Amino acid sequence: MALVLHAGNNNKNAFKALIAAEYSGVKVELVKNFEMGVTNKSTEFLKINPIGKVPVLETPDGPLFESNAIARYVTRLKTDNPLFGSTLIEYARIEQWIDFASLEIDPNIGRWFYPRLGFIAYLPQAEEFAISSLKRGLSALNTHLASNTYLVGHSVTLADIIMTCNLVVGFSQVMTKSFTSEFPHVERYFWTMVNQPNFHKILGEVKQTESVPPVQSAKRPSQPKEPKKEAKKEAKKEAKKEPEKPKVVEAAEEEEAPKPKPKNPLDLLPPSKMVLDDWKRLYSNTKTNFREVAIKGFWDMYDPEGYSLWFCDYKYNDENTVSFVTLNKVTGFLQRMDLARKYAFGKMLIAGAEPPFKVKGLWLFRGQEIPQFVIDECYDMELYDWKKVDLSDEAQKERVNQMIEDQEPFEGEPLLDAKCFK
Repeated sequence: MALVLHAGNNNKNAFKALIAAEYSGVKVELVKNFEMGVTNKSTEFLKINPIGKVPVLETPDGPLFESNAIARYVTRLKTDNPLFGSTLIEYARIEQWIDFASLEIDPNIGRWFYPRLGFIAYLPQAEEFAISSLKRGLSALNTHLASNTYLVGHSVTLADIIMTCNLVVGFSQVMTKSFTSEFPHVERYFWTMVNQPNFHKILGEVKQTESVPPVQSAKRPSQPKEPKKEAKKEAKKEAKKEPEKPKVVEAAEEEEAPKPKPKNPLDLLPPSKMVLDDWKRLYSNTKTNFREVAIKGFWDMYDPEGYSLWFCDYKYNDENTVSFVTLNKVTGFLQRMDLARKYAFGKMLIAGAEPPFKVKGLWLFRGQEIPQFVIDECYDMELYDWKKVDLSDEAQKERVNQMIEDQEPFEGEPLLDAKCFK
């Protein structure tokens, strides 16, 4: 007889038990017709988990909730299951990495992703802290995986299952290739795991997100139901007098159809001869003779009527006394600029042999001004002084060349790092 798991068919916490079941030869089936927000609020569901969270597993000995506990239970159903290792120290290390995945990886991905969907309040400083904490966790994981194929031992364990399920949301929703490229061993590990047959059977095809979702306004609570009931009563009264009225009321009670998403004002500008993707491709593919190929190509493509160039200088360089904090600050800025990827190209240089480090940037934007939606959505913009490039000034034009090229020394100082937004 199969165990019944209450959860939706795309719940990453349910995946933990389902993948463990595949490795353990245990039959676990998802309950049919589960609807999140409805099924888990029903009286029947609240009897098996009073707080209404999923997943919940029905066992012969009663219901079990909390996803890691469920995964452990399913794994224990097979005697001497290799998913728990073969020695006491392996078992302890498996539990260690399960805790690490649950405390260092999963919550920080959630604190980055869910506020952007509007499920909880979006606070830029909180997001920056979440990303920084996630990077710290991924860095430690990356170091471990540099010399290990799996988290523990030489085969898949429950730690790998739980870690991978937690990473799925990150890779598929917020962790772009430019973000994960800092952690190549984590990348290798993740794609190895999700392509294992037992993982692939449950997860299906996993694709990495190309952009971080834009910030949405906080979700408003649904309207109280009482007014609707009153409206229905009123409708019935009216129906007795005028038979045609109920149709009007019924239509009014239906949810308003979603309005078409307004076009970005930049999409309404006159067509430009400059194709931004062509420039980004040229920049990325030019490995030698950069001045002769990429820089020359940029000015050949550049359309001063359709695009504008801007210098930016960080206002608070005196605070940049720690190198990795300064680098994280710039990386966070570039991540928050993801909403402008279709309309912008940028270079950020961190200069200086010793602190305080200077942060300077060059940006190419569609249109003649910095896009208003970027100013509104990316709080970092106000941390910089912005100056439009005067192309009639050869000195400014040469500065553009040097910044695109990452020329070193730049303005008399060595580069600590150079980052590109493309």
